[in-house]
Amino acid sequence: MSDQSSLSPPPAANTNFRRVAILFAGGPAPAANAVISAAAISFLRNGIEVVGVKYGYSGLIQFGPDRPLEENRDYLLVDQATLRRTRNSQGILIGTARDNPGKLISSPKHFDDPERVAPLKAVYDGLCSIGVDALISIGGDDTLKTANKLKMYQDRLPDDAKRVPVVHLPKTIDNDYTGIDFTFGYFTAVETLAEELRNVVMDAEANKAYFLAETMGRSAGWLAYGAAIAGEASLVISVEDIVGQYRSEEEVVDTETGEMTMRPIMHMRNVINRIVDTMRVREDQDGKQFGVIVIAEGLAEYLPQEYLEGVPRDDHGHISIAQIDLGRQMARMVAEEYTRQTGRAKKITPLQLGYESRCAKPHAYDVMLGSQLGVGAYRALVEDGRNGVMVSIKGQLELTYVPFEDLVNPETLITTVRFIPSGADFQMLARFLETYVNER
Repeated sequence: MSDQSSLSPPPAANTNFRRVAILFAGGPAPAANAVISAAAISFLRNGIEVVGVKYGYSGLIQFGPDRPLEENRDYLLVDQATLRRTRNSQGILIGTARDNPGKLISSPKHFDDPERVAPLKAVYDGLCSIGVDALISIGGDDTLKTANKLKMYQDRLPDDAKRVPVVHLPKTIDNDYTGIDFTFGYFTAVETLAEELRNVVMDAEANKAYFLAETMGRSAGWLAYGAAIAGEASLVISVEDIVGQYRSEEEVVDTETGEMTMRPIMHMRNVINRIVDTMRVREDQDGKQFGVIVIAEGLAEYLPQEYLEGVPRDDHGHISIAQIDLGRQMARMVAEEYTRQTGRAKKITPLQLGYESRCAKPHAYDVMLGSQLGVGAYRALVEDGRNGVMVSIKGQLELTYVPFEDLVNPETLITTVRFIPSGADFQMLARFLETYVNER
């Protein structure tokens, strides 16, 4: 046990930092302001100025001789008054955006191309122009990739060039982050969606109907599973479930090479039949003519190509899921298959859930988790002199730091998605609680 009193404030650390920047990118998440506030107050109490970069990288990538950064438009100076009673507040103090300054770089050799690195150079030059000595990046895996690329860009600068150390804080309500057990905002998002599901369960029972709820969760099923468990859904299906009889393949043309390649897809008939099986078991064995089925939006990536024709992709290569309307399409197919099997009609109402959870009032756990991550940014930079690490938390809010190179593929510069492991206890929890169907 330390000799220092538990009531003593953390000692001030010696540092050359005079000004740090905090940047938030990607989709919102509950407790975002807990992260920003805790990080900012940690630096301010030690005499280090804090700059809040507004709206992600959208202003920084435009920096140049004809477009200098302007206070209040591109950034704001954060002070004690700015942070007053913000830790539990909703929204994002500094805003967010999805602009990706590293989108032209997918290999280390691309750093030798001035055109490809131009957006990263603009970000670096912009930060230097306002006297920033370190950057705290808050965001999802795409933002982590950008943070890593910004560090790699600086690693290639002349020895006498200024370095802006980068520390990243993991953010996503999807909870699909390698390197941390749970991301801030996840539990708030789960509870928000679960409350919606519990409401529509009552609606479904009153009308002898079904809701097919599509939740956020582009890459993995943590959010869909969590919402289904807490929301008492009848069945949950996510990308992790597209295996075995529910998985197929189709030939597609590689847009870069022109070569034919095999792409994994959903076996649509078997997936739809699995949903109908749940409905019929509930009727035949339990006398229940209602229910809620949860699907993760990431299933859209596994749709056959015919469903994806003409659907655009964003700066990070993700398809525009909103334009696919996965829930509506699957609800129609489920209704048709149910009628084909039973000769009866059944109302299946599609429901999209997710946006209402991203800026919900944060729960205490997410506020504590987010606050510790914010403090962790200060401790990583000032106390430990870290650069190129992601702040992580394990156990009882114990801080740990994960190097970028442990999280990002060194050749493709892509991060690794954390899926729900097949047969994991978390996955099995949902299987135990939902309607039991004996798959023959």
